[in-house]
Amino acid sequence: MALTAEQQQEIEVARGATAATRRPTVPALEAMLFQATPVLDHGFVRVVDYMGDDAAIVQAARVSYGRGTRAANEDRGLIRYLMRHRHSTPFEMCEIKYHVKLPIFVARQWIRHRTANVNEYSARYSILDREFYIPAPEHLAAQSAVNRQGRGAVLDGPEAARVLDLLREDATRNYDHYLEMLNEDDQGSPLDPSRHGLARELARMNLTLNAYTQWYWKTDLHNLFHFLSLRADAHAQYEIRAYAEAMMTSVEAWVPMAAAAFRDYRLGAVTFSAQMLAIVQRMVAGEQVAQEGSGLSKREWRELMDALGRGE
Repeated sequence: MALTAEQQQEIEVARGATAATRRPTVPALEAMLFQATPVLDHGFVRVVDYMGDDAAIVQAARVSYGRGTRAANEDRGLIRYLMRHRHSTPFEMCEIKYHVKLPIFVARQWIRHRTANVNEYSARYSILDREFYIPAPEHLAAQSAVNRQGRGAVLDGPEAARVLDLLREDATRNYDHYLEMLNEDDQGSPLDPSRHGLARELARMNLTLNAYTQWYWKTDLHNLFHFLSLRADAHAQYEIRAYAEAMMTSVEAWVPMAAAAFRDYRLGAVTFSAQMLAIVQRMVAGEQVAQEGSGLSKREWRELMDALGRGE
C-alpha cells in the first residue's frame, strides 16, 4: 500500500481531532477511524465516518425512545431474529462511509451495487498515480473450464512469468504514453513547455484497467450486508473479496451483534429451493436419492451435494 506523505499527514491530523457528542459512538470503530487497512499491492480501505450501532438497530425495530434497559442477550436475540427473517429497515438505520483505493477493473465490478453514494477520484481533473495492480503468483490462474466467470488451475513456470511481464510492460508503457499525451510528468509539470497536451479527460482512455482509482463509498448496513454476502463469499473474485474481507473487519468492530448474526444466517448459510428441501427430507427419512429422477439439473444437484458435504 502506498500512502503519500501528504495523505499520511492528513490522516494523522484527522485522527488527532476530537469532538464532544451526545450521539452513540463505538469505541472499537473509533479506534479504527481514518486508519488505512492495506488491500492488494497498493490499495486500502479506511473508515471515514459512521452513524448508529447495534442499539440503533434494536431501537428502530422496537420504535423505542431511548437506548433501552433490556439485557444484552435480549438485544442479541432480536437482532438475530431480524437477520434470520430478512427484515431490512432496522439495519438501514446504521450508515458507514469508506475511503477506498482500488484497481479500476475492481471498481467497475463494485459499482454494479447501486445502493450506495459514491464519489470517485476524477481523472478529468487530476493525474492518476503511477500504480498498477500486479497479481501475486498464487492468484495468477487460468480460465476455469466449467465456470465462465471463474478461475481454474494456477499458472506456473515460464507461462506465469510471461503473463506478469506483459502486465507490467503494458501498464508502464500505457502510463508513459498517458503522460506524454498530457505533456505533463507525474507531478503535473510540463514535459515540453512549447506544446499543449491532450485534455486529461481524453488522455485517461489509454490507461489500463489495473491502474488504481479512489472513491468515497457510503451505504447503510442493510445494503452493506448485501454487498458482503456476495463479495465476501468464497466464490467471489479474489480481488474484490479481499476488499470485502477488510470491510468485514470494520463491521465486526462497529456492530458486533449484527455482524455475528450476518455470519451465521447469511455469509455462512445456504438456501435450499423447495425441490432441494424435499430431497433432503427424503434423505433424512433414509431414502436413497440419485440425481436422475430428482427433478434437479446436474448443476443444482452438485450444489446441493456440496452444501451437504457430499460433493466429490
